[in-house]
Amino acid sequence: MKHIIVITGASSGFGLMTAHALAQAGHTVYAGMRETAGRNAPRVVEMQQYANDHGVELHAIEMDVASQASVDAAIARIIAEQGHLDVVVHNAGHMSYGPAEAFTPDQFAALYDVNVLSTQRVNRAALPQLRKQGRGLLVWVSSSSTRGGTPPYLSPYFAAKAGMDALAVSYAGELARWGIESSIIVPGAFTQGTNHFAHAGAPADEAVAKAYAEGPTADFGEVAFKGLAALEPDDADPQAVAAAIVTVVDTPFGKRPFRVHVDPSQDGAEIVNGVADRVRAELLRRIGLEDILRPRVLA
Repeated sequence: MKHIIVITGASSGFGLMTAHALAQAGHTVYAGMRETAGRNAPRVVEMQQYANDHGVELHAIEMDVASQASVDAAIARIIAEQGHLDVVVHNAGHMSYGPAEAFTPDQFAALYDVNVLSTQRVNRAALPQLRKQGRGLLVWVSSSSTRGGTPPYLSPYFAAKAGMDALAVSYAGELARWGIESSIIVPGAFTQGTNHFAHAGAPADEAVAKAYAEGPTADFGEVAFKGLAALEPDDADPQAVAAAIVTVVDTPFGKRPFRVHVDPSQDGAEIVNGVADRVRAELLRRIGLEDILRPRVLA
C-alpha cells in the first residue's frame, strides 16, 4: 500500500537514507529539512534530481523542527497537496560529545529541544489529521544508548534520547484507540557512514573541558570512541536502519513491531528494552488497559 510520509531531519544521515529507501519502495515521501532556500538548497536540487532519475515521489520540504510555525506550515502543505498523511518518521536529532560538566544548561536545553521537543511540535501539527482519519503510524528513531551500554562523554545526547524514547512509549498507548500505531527503531552506535559523530556539538565551557582533558579522565575521549568503533563489525551499514523503517512501514496495520533494534555492536539495549517493554505490557494488563498494546481498527 502506498503511503504519504513525512520524515524530519532528512537532509543527511539516517533521515536522507530513509527518504530514498521509502521513495524507492513506492511511497510518496516529504523530506523535512530547514533552510531549503539557504544552506540546504543544494540538497533540495539533489533530491529533485534523485526523484527524476529514479521515477519516485520524493519532495524536499521546509521544516525547521525548532519552530512550531515552520512545522505547522509543512504539515498543512502536505495535507493540502495529498489530502491525507499516513506516516510520521521522527528522525531529527543532534549529538554532542564531551564531558557532561563542560556543557552549559543552555546547551542541554538546546539538545533536548532538537531531540525531544521537536517531536512534540510535529505531533501537535500532524496528530489532528491522523486522529481524524482513524489511522496512522508514528515511527520514532531512538537510540540503543537509552538502555544499552553508556560510555562517557555522550551524556547530554543520551539524556535527550532517553527522554524521546520515554515520550514515544507514552504516546503509543495514548494513540492506540485512535487507530494510530507506533514503532520505535533503535539504532546502535554507527560510527561510520553518517555524520552523526563528525557533526557532534562540543562543550561551551572550554576551561572545564580542558580540566577533564588534562586530568585523570584525559584518555576518555579517545578510548571511548575507539572502543565504540572497534565493537562495530566491518560490515555494519547504516542503510540497515533505513531498511528497517521501510519494513515497518510496509508491514500491515496492526502487525507492526513495537520495537526494532538495528545494533551491529550488540550493546545490550535489546535485552534491557525487552524486559522494560514486557513490564509495560504487564502493567497495562493489570490496570485494565491491555487493549492499548495494539492499535484499534477504526478505518
